[in-house]
Amino acid sequence: MYLEIEHETIYRYDAPVARSTQYLRLTPRAGRRLRIIDWQLTLPARASQGLDAYGNVLHVLTLDQPHSEIRLHARGRVETLDEPPSPEQDDGLPPPLFLRDSALTRADAAISRFAGQFMEPLAANRQTGLAQLMQALGEHMPYTPGSTDAATPAAEAFANRNGVCQDHSQVFVTCARLLGVPARYVSGYLAADVQHVASHAWAEVWLEDGWLGYDVSNQCLADQRYVKLAVGQDYLDACPVRGVRVGGGLEAMRAMVQVSQGQAQQ
Repeated sequence: MYLEIEHETIYRYDAPVARSTQYLRLTPRAGRRLRIIDWQLTLPARASQGLDAYGNVLHVLTLDQPHSEIRLHARGRVETLDEPPSPEQDDGLPPPLFLRDSALTRADAAISRFAGQFMEPLAANRQTGLAQLMQALGEHMPYTPGSTDAATPAAEAFANRNGVCQDHSQVFVTCARLLGVPARYVSGYLAADVQHVASHAWAEVWLEDGWLGYDVSNQCLADQRYVKLAVGQDYLDACPVRGVRVGGGLEAMRAMVQVSQGQAQQ
């Protein structure tokens, strides 16, 4: 499947920002299931490029002159492998690394009790048990835009019984780790029938021979419609944009993502 992606993020401030640094994970991760045909970032200044600790493509953008707006634009074209979902081969990161918890995926008693229900199904068949966990989480936490924010931990979203894809992914990851299954948070894009206002998120779990993606919000496995940007322990490791600033006062952010199916080029 050929996908065309456009992602724009705009930050505006009610007072000048003296200086800022943005950490950008806005370039997809190429692999067996994903080929990057063309990808461009349009930024307000030159950014350095490298890899972070998880192998994600990372750009660091520093603005050292006063500014009241930051506009970030990513645009490109990719090809995904058109086949049923299957574990993606090892990317060099040791699976046990993703058994650790983090600030946003720390389990409490309620999540621990919930996850414990799936110990026996998981032991009988790992994929069946994880599918049951995904379904149960979708029922426990209906998709509710505006109910949480980027700093909401998994335990809080679970207790409130609502959330968005970020929360679904972090709670799923938390439960899987409690069950002894390495799991990680994934940020990226999803080609859907409607336009999204932000990037998407799902979870990946280790199944002996590779990583398989589970999307609690859409109750499905990650297939050819999904484009991976970054992975990490939680949202903070893999979010597309994260930054620090000096000054600026109140901040307003607007994000727009459009993913559409394209055609093969001759």
